[in-house]
Amino acid sequence: MNYDIDQIRAQFPGLARREGERAAVFFDNPAGTQIAQGAIDRMVAAMIHRNANLGGLFTTSVLAMQDVADAHQAAADFVNARDPGEVFFGQNMTTLTFAISRALGREFQPGDEIVVTRMDHDANVAPWLMLAEDRGLVIKWLDFDLDSYEFDLDQLKPLLSPRTKLVAVGYASNLTGTINDIAAISAMAHAAGALVYVDAVQFAPHGVIDVQALDCDFLVCSAYKFFGPHYGLAWGRRELLERLRPYKVRPAKDTLPSKFVTGTTNREELAGVYGAIEYYAWVGDKFGAPAAATRRDRIVAGVQAMARHDLDLMTRLISGLQALDGVKILGITDPQAFHRRVPTVSFRAEGVTTEAIVRHMADKGIYVWHGHNYAIEPCRAMGILDDGGVVRVGLAHYNTPEEVDWFLSVLVGFLKSNGPG
Repeated sequence: MNYDIDQIRAQFPGLARREGERAAVFFDNPAGTQIAQGAIDRMVAAMIHRNANLGGLFTTSVLAMQDVADAHQAAADFVNARDPGEVFFGQNMTTLTFAISRALGREFQPGDEIVVTRMDHDANVAPWLMLAEDRGLVIKWLDFDLDSYEFDLDQLKPLLSPRTKLVAVGYASNLTGTINDIAAISAMAHAAGALVYVDAVQFAPHGVIDVQALDCDFLVCSAYKFFGPHYGLAWGRRELLERLRPYKVRPAKDTLPSKFVTGTTNREELAGVYGAIEYYAWVGDKFGAPAAATRRDRIVAGVQAMARHDLDLMTRLISGLQALDGVKILGITDPQAFHRRVPTVSFRAEGVTTEAIVRHMADKGIYVWHGHNYAIEPCRAMGILDDGGVVRVGLAHYNTPEEVDWFLSVLVGFLKSNGPG
């Protein structure tokens, strides 16, 4: 089916914002996408028609409980969990990771080891560093290649030992855009007896998540990065979740999925997550493969349709940046390897600061980020942590080729006026 960008954009009321005579350009997507109308509608309905705490015998409480059950089933379909009991929610990926790390830490002994990476967002680094400090654990680091912007997994093997308890790794980098081979990492970690904890925040808006195929042990992401509200989603293997003891109040249930819910569930946010996942299925129905039977099939078809559009935009953007003197892209630039990256494109330009570029873009109604973007370790590894970090352009499936061209035109004009020479 033809991909109708006007139909897509019509699902996002936030895209109607204008800056002067032009529509605003939302290239800030890695920090948070716009919210689909279906997610907004679900949240409003929850607040108006189902505004009650859970466990009551009256109508609004019963409806609220149904919303929670629906959200869990949708999330299970989204990540391809075996059952909805393996999914639970929290404020965001960072909060969930701190909670899960503390539950896991109860089982770790002084001298046990955790592998973290130099590519990850700090939300999948700092919780493990702090756990190691609290429990007397040993941290080992997996570096990435500064030329390829990818891991050499031959370097992972010597980091693993009988004392390795966990490998924490990102599915896709929020700075370089690199997609990591999680299935291969899981196989190596499991062979050493270690668990695998995956940050899928940056991958979720751009690729199909299948926790069974990845064979990881935990996976976390945040709905506000995939067209929903500010709420986080976590998946874990049932046998692990049943074994672990989370930090929680005494009356809280010990059965899944309630076991890892530390307080009253935010039901309007859950409804919004449900609506965001329904949006993926809607895209699958409109622009994906025909005869998608289950909701999981429809979600996959939707993600694949989005990804095809992402690829076209990313190719256009990277090609345009490569044509500019003095601009360096920090990420994969070979079109034959674009399947190993998401359309988050970071760059630096000779002779101008990242802040100056982003400030000029903001003046033109183009929304992009600069700095380290919480990717502390990648920026430190590349020697740019204290030198402005990067300009980060994050494309999404609702962006257009015309927006990419406008961005490149504005950048060319700025560099001509402000660059070296």
